[in-house]
Amino acid sequence: MQATDPEVFSAIQSGQIPAFEMLFKTFYQPLCRYATSFLKDPDGAEEIVQAAFIGFWEKRETISIDTSVKSYLYRAVRNSCLNELKHEQVKQKYIAGEVAMGEKTSDSADHLAIHVELEDKIKAAIQTLPEQCRLIFTMSRFEELKYQEIADQLNLSVKTVENQMGKALKIMRTQLKEYLPLLAILMSNLLDS
Repeated sequence: MQATDPEVFSAIQSGQIPAFEMLFKTFYQPLCRYATSFLKDPDGAEEIVQAAFIGFWEKRETISIDTSVKSYLYRAVRNSCLNELKHEQVKQKYIAGEVAMGEKTSDSADHLAIHVELEDKIKAAIQTLPEQCRLIFTMSRFEELKYQEIADQLNLSVKTVENQMGKALKIMRTQLKEYLPLLAILMSNLLDS
Protein backbone atom coordinates (compact mmCIF):
# COMPACT_ATOMS: atom_id res chain seq x y z
CA MET A 1 0.00 0.00 0.00
CA GLN A 2 1.31 3.47 -0.92
CA ALA A 3 1.53 6.08 1.85
CA THR A 4 -0.25 8.56 -0.42
CA ASP A 5 -3.29 6.36 -0.82
CA PRO A 6 -6.59 7.81 0.36
CA GLU A 7 -7.07 4.57 2.31
CA VAL A 8 -4.03 5.32 4.46
CA PHE A 9 -5.27 8.83 5.20
CA SER A 10 -8.70 7.46 5.99
CA ALA A 11 -7.14 4.89 8.34
CA ILE A 12 -5.14 7.64 10.10
CA GLN A 13 -8.25 9.81 10.41
CA SER A 14 -10.02 6.98 12.16
CA GLY A 15 -7.10 6.72 14.64
CA GLN A 16 -5.33 3.62 13.36
CA ILE A 17 -1.81 3.88 14.78
CA PRO A 18 -0.18 1.32 12.41
CA ALA A 19 -1.17 3.46 9.41
CA PHE A 20 0.32 6.53 11.09
CA GLU A 21 3.51 4.61 11.95
CA MET A 22 3.86 3.54 8.32
CA LEU A 23 3.44 7.15 7.19
CA PHE A 24 6.02 8.28 9.75
CA LYS A 25 8.58 5.62 8.71
CA THR A 26 8.07 6.44 5.03
CA PHE A 27 8.47 10.21 5.24
CA TYR A 28 10.41 11.03 8.42
CA GLN A 29 13.95 10.90 6.99
CA PRO A 30 13.12 12.58 3.64
CA LEU A 31 11.28 15.35 5.49
CA CYS A 32 14.26 15.83 7.84
CA ARG A 33 16.58 16.23 4.84
CA TYR A 34 14.09 18.65 3.27
CA ALA A 35 13.88 20.74 6.47
CA THR A 36 17.67 20.71 6.83
CA SER A 37 17.97 22.22 3.36
CA PHE A 38 16.14 25.28 4.75
CA LEU A 39 17.54 25.50 8.25
CA LYS A 40 21.09 24.10 7.89
CA ASP A 41 20.51 22.74 11.40
CA PRO A 42 19.75 19.00 11.57
CA ASP A 43 18.46 19.16 15.16
CA GLY A 44 16.15 22.06 14.41
CA ALA A 45 15.00 20.29 11.25
CA GLU A 46 14.13 17.14 13.20
CA GLU A 47 12.14 19.18 15.73
CA ILE A 48 10.12 20.76 12.93
CA VAL A 49 9.41 17.40 11.28
CA GLN A 50 8.40 15.85 14.60
CA ALA A 51 6.11 18.80 15.28
CA ALA A 52 4.58 18.39 11.80
CA PHE A 53 3.80 14.73 12.48
CA ILE A 54 2.41 15.50 15.94
CA GLY A 55 0.26 18.29 14.49
CA PHE A 56 -0.90 15.98 11.71
CA TRP A 57 -1.92 13.30 14.22
CA GLU A 58 -3.65 15.76 16.56
CA LYS A 59 -5.62 17.40 13.72
CA ARG A 60 -6.21 14.17 11.77
CA GLU A 61 -10.01 14.29 12.21
CA THR A 62 -10.36 17.87 10.95
CA ILE A 63 -7.71 17.95 8.20
CA SER A 64 -8.89 17.98 4.63
CA ILE A 65 -6.22 17.00 2.15
CA ASP A 66 -6.93 17.93 -1.45
CA THR A 67 -3.63 16.71 -2.97
CA SER A 68 -1.78 13.95 -1.10
CA VAL A 69 -0.58 13.25 2.43
CA LYS A 70 2.98 13.59 1.16
CA SER A 71 2.30 17.05 -0.30
CA TYR A 72 0.50 18.08 2.88
CA LEU A 73 3.46 17.05 5.06
CA TYR A 74 6.06 18.69 2.82
CA ARG A 75 4.02 21.91 2.74
CA ALA A 76 3.62 21.86 6.55
CA VAL A 77 7.37 21.33 7.04
CA ARG A 78 8.24 24.03 4.47
CA ASN A 79 5.93 26.57 6.15
CA SER A 80 7.33 25.76 9.59
CA CYS A 81 10.88 26.16 8.28
CA LEU A 82 10.06 29.53 6.73
CA ASN A 83 8.43 30.66 9.97
CA GLU A 84 11.51 29.53 11.90
CA LEU A 85 13.78 31.47 9.53
CA LYS A 86 11.65 34.60 9.93
CA HIS A 87 11.68 34.16 13.70
CA GLU A 88 15.46 33.77 13.62
CA GLN A 89 15.82 36.97 11.58
CA VAL A 90 13.68 38.91 14.04
CA LYS A 91 15.70 37.45 16.91
CA GLN A 92 18.99 38.43 15.27
CA LYS A 93 17.74 42.00 14.67
CA TYR A 94 16.62 42.22 18.28
CA ILE A 95 19.96 40.88 19.54
CA ALA A 96 21.86 43.30 17.30
CA GLY A 97 19.73 46.15 18.65
CA GLU A 98 20.31 45.06 22.23
CA VAL A 99 24.06 44.78 21.64
CA ALA A 100 24.12 48.25 20.10
CA MET A 101 22.13 49.66 23.05
CA GLY A 102 24.43 47.83 25.46
CA GLU A 103 27.49 49.31 23.80
CA LYS A 104 25.94 52.78 23.95
CA THR A 105 25.03 52.29 27.61
CA SER A 106 28.45 50.86 28.31
CA ASP A 107 30.11 53.80 26.55
CA SER A 108 27.98 56.22 28.57
CA ALA A 109 28.82 54.42 31.81
CA ASP A 110 32.53 54.38 30.92
CA HIS A 111 32.37 58.04 29.99
CA LEU A 112 30.64 58.88 33.28
CA ALA A 113 33.17 56.88 35.32
CA ILE A 114 36.10 58.59 33.60
CA HIS A 115 34.45 61.98 34.08
CA VAL A 116 33.82 61.39 37.81
CA GLU A 117 37.35 60.06 38.39
CA LEU A 118 38.88 63.00 36.56
CA GLU A 119 36.74 65.50 38.47
CA ASP A 120 37.87 63.98 41.76
CA LYS A 121 41.53 64.17 40.71
CA ILE A 122 41.15 67.78 39.58
CA LYS A 123 39.55 68.76 42.90
CA ALA A 124 42.34 67.01 44.80
CA ALA A 125 44.99 68.74 42.65
CA ILE A 126 43.36 72.14 43.25
CA GLN A 127 43.55 71.52 47.00
CA THR A 128 47.36 71.10 46.74
CA LEU A 129 47.78 74.63 45.29
CA PRO A 130 49.06 77.42 47.58
CA GLU A 131 46.18 79.54 48.88
CA GLN A 132 46.59 82.57 46.57
CA CYS A 133 47.24 80.30 43.56
CA ARG A 134 44.10 78.27 44.37
CA LEU A 135 41.96 81.39 44.73
CA ILE A 136 43.15 82.88 41.43
CA PHE A 137 42.82 79.53 39.61
CA THR A 138 39.28 79.02 40.93
CA MET A 139 38.21 82.56 40.01
CA SER A 140 39.63 82.14 36.51
CA ARG A 141 38.44 78.61 35.71
CA PHE A 142 35.20 78.24 37.66
CA GLU A 143 33.92 81.80 37.95
CA GLU A 144 35.25 82.56 34.44
CA LEU A 145 36.67 85.94 35.46
CA LYS A 146 39.27 87.69 33.31
CA TYR A 147 42.73 88.37 34.75
CA GLN A 148 41.94 92.08 35.04
CA GLU A 149 38.75 91.35 37.04
CA ILE A 150 40.65 89.01 39.37
CA ALA A 151 43.41 91.62 39.81
CA ASP A 152 40.80 94.30 40.64
CA GLN A 153 38.96 92.09 43.17
CA LEU A 154 42.15 90.95 44.95
CA ASN A 155 44.00 94.29 44.72
CA LEU A 156 46.82 92.68 42.75
CA SER A 157 48.54 93.57 39.51
CA VAL A 158 47.49 91.73 36.35
CA LYS A 159 51.12 90.51 36.11
CA THR A 160 50.85 88.88 39.56
CA VAL A 161 47.58 87.17 38.53
CA GLU A 162 49.25 85.90 35.33
CA ASN A 163 52.26 84.59 37.30
CA GLN A 164 50.01 82.88 39.87
CA MET A 165 47.92 81.29 37.08
CA GLY A 166 51.09 80.06 35.38
CA LYS A 167 52.27 78.56 38.66
CA ALA A 168 48.82 76.98 39.27
CA LEU A 169 48.71 75.44 35.78
CA LYS A 170 52.23 74.06 36.14
CA ILE A 171 51.37 72.43 39.48
CA MET A 172 48.08 71.10 38.07
CA ARG A 173 49.84 69.60 35.05
CA THR A 174 52.34 67.88 37.33
CA GLN A 175 49.60 66.62 39.66
CA LEU A 176 47.44 65.34 36.79
CA LYS A 177 50.12 64.08 34.39
CA GLU A 178 49.04 60.43 34.79
CA TYR A 179 45.44 61.46 34.08
CA LEU A 180 46.15 63.32 30.85
CA PRO A 181 45.20 60.21 28.79
CA LEU A 182 41.85 60.12 30.62
CA LEU A 183 41.35 63.78 29.82
CA ALA A 184 42.11 63.03 26.16
CA ILE A 185 39.56 60.17 26.16
CA LEU A 186 36.97 62.33 27.86
CA MET A 187 37.51 65.16 25.38
CA SER A 188 37.33 62.79 22.38
CA ASN A 189 34.07 61.29 23.71
CA LEU A 190 32.62 64.75 24.16
CA LEU A 191 33.59 65.62 20.59
CA ASP A 192 32.07 62.36 19.26
CA SER A 193 28.75 62.88 21.05
